[in-house]
Amino acid sequence: MNTALNWSIVILMCAGAVIPCKRALHMFQQNRYELGRYTAWIHDNGRRAASQNMLSILLMVLVFIIGFLLPQNIAQIIGCIALLLFLFMMVQSEKKQNYIKPLVYTGRVKRQIAVLSVLFAAWAVALILCEELISLSFFGAFLMPWLLIYPMGGLTSPMEAAVRQSYINDAAKILAEHTDLIKIGITGSFGKTTTKNIMQAMLSEQFNSLMTPASYNTPMGITRTIREMLRPIHQIFVCEMGADHVGDIAELMDFVHPSIGVVTSIGPQHLNTFGSQENITKEKMQTIEMLPKNGFGVLNYDNEFIRAWHVQNPVEIVTYGVRNQNADYHAEEIVYTRSGSSFTAVHKEERIRIETKLLGELNILNILSAIAVARHLGISWSVIQQAAKQMKQVEHRLELKKINGYRFIDDAFNANPTGSAMALEVLAMMPQTRYIVTPGMIDLGEKQAEINRHFGTLMKDRADMVVLVGKNQTKPIYEGLQASGFDMDHVAVLDTEKEAFLYIWKHADTSDTILLENDLPDAFNH
Repeated sequence: MNTALNWSIVILMCAGAVIPCKRALHMFQQNRYELGRYTAWIHDNGRRAASQNMLSILLMVLVFIIGFLLPQNIAQIIGCIALLLFLFMMVQSEKKQNYIKPLVYTGRVKRQIAVLSVLFAAWAVALILCEELISLSFFGAFLMPWLLIYPMGGLTSPMEAAVRQSYINDAAKILAEHTDLIKIGITGSFGKTTTKNIMQAMLSEQFNSLMTPASYNTPMGITRTIREMLRPIHQIFVCEMGADHVGDIAELMDFVHPSIGVVTSIGPQHLNTFGSQENITKEKMQTIEMLPKNGFGVLNYDNEFIRAWHVQNPVEIVTYGVRNQNADYHAEEIVYTRSGSSFTAVHKEERIRIETKLLGELNILNILSAIAVARHLGISWSVIQQAAKQMKQVEHRLELKKINGYRFIDDAFNANPTGSAMALEVLAMMPQTRYIVTPGMIDLGEKQAEINRHFGTLMKDRADMVVLVGKNQTKPIYEGLQASGFDMDHVAVLDTEKEAFLYIWKHADTSDTILLENDLPDAFNH
């Protein structure tokens, strides 16, 4: 064989594999660096990816056949041309990509890139040393990057665990040095980020309070907050605690050791990874069960799973609710408007009128939970009233905003049945034509289709126009719309979020209202 041509083939293969490697890492990151999730994603999306890359697959098969049928030099030249064509197609394809959540080049990803580069270099060397494998070069450029995620993940996992633990140990040491710090742990299947923001706004009126930013609710997110932001002057640490596996909340409770625990909700979120609703309930309630005996627990008694749980920890418990009037803190005389809400907060003999810019029933629930903690910490009702009135809307959580002059209700970070239903109630109050743009809900296990179908039925009489993003994943919503008698001429099914916005700009008026409900990452948008 012509050695120079062999080297050309391998070099072109390496160049052609750069973009597939980036995409494989991107999907691995969006699947939380978990090989199990990544495998499930490959299984669910393999056929779709194959159909989108049919030309590349045909080229790969053709080059493989040519390698056996034609003289070696000719086969090598054709292989080079095919790889050049593949490289061109990859570059053009990448230019057209409009990622919802691009690959983030964290320290972890950079280490993964280094290991992946070594593995791919080893594959390239194998091709040079074993000339019989040269015909597999196209396979190497097209498929090998996706397969190498597995050995890369296995090799980097122990290193990442060691790095992770060293950072967590450092953060735990910092927490231990803040002996007077009041630590509040907030968890729930939904509502925890909004509750955290509301609680921070209320508590910071009287205390120097720090909260975990954005959705920093994992061990590493919390660790980063502590190491980079916690200072001796802080009196309160409001910590959002997320979980999608059995043991996650217990791990965070052992790490942070909050004295106040809040459970905002329990539902079918992350059924795929938890395995059952019972596992979800038990894990979320560890936020209360693992509090110190002199701790303080706050529970949403509108939630049936929380209400049915029998707390074993003899800790002080207070409850809150909007629909459950027997809760310790509950709301009466509720008024919902297009620009906010008002209600009377009731606790024993106390009745205090609360006004807020926040929209919908779910936010009243979240405010009640913050009130329960604020009163426990000695904050006066007048300060609570002021904080609620001045409170800013939480980004991407029923946030009323203007985009390009159009009125939007941005609920893009919502992805649960209860929150989505309440968002539709808010939309129903709005004037003119009411649009909803949604890709539906995911990570709901065997109930996912059923829940999305029900979501579709709820849109009747609450939305006038429905824009579904992703034909496959929104099929149950479409079926629910049909079953409810919704006018299907007012339903648009589009492939991407970009197309959905173009549809809105073309059809909606600036006096209309557009609800953005959920925002799936690229890995799950199809």
